[in-house]
Amino acid sequence: MTSDVRGEIEKDGNVLVIKRIHVTYHLKLKPEQRETAERVLDFHADKCPVARTIKGCVDISTDLKMEDI
Repeated sequence: MTSDVRGEIEKDGNVLVIKRIHVTYHLKLKPEQRETAERVLDFHADKCPVARTIKGCVDISTDLKMEDI
């Protein structure tokens, strides 16, 4: 698995602040594993220490790009 992460920054007064983070996961898997991967994506942010730490301060979005092996 690899990921691409994009942060969106805005000015808050004279300070640059991260407002949004978007993560695209790239996963190679067997076709029969697709449903499990989609299900895990739905709840993984709730189990991620970083996402839990910044939840409410920074909007986080994710998507999953799957490639069959």
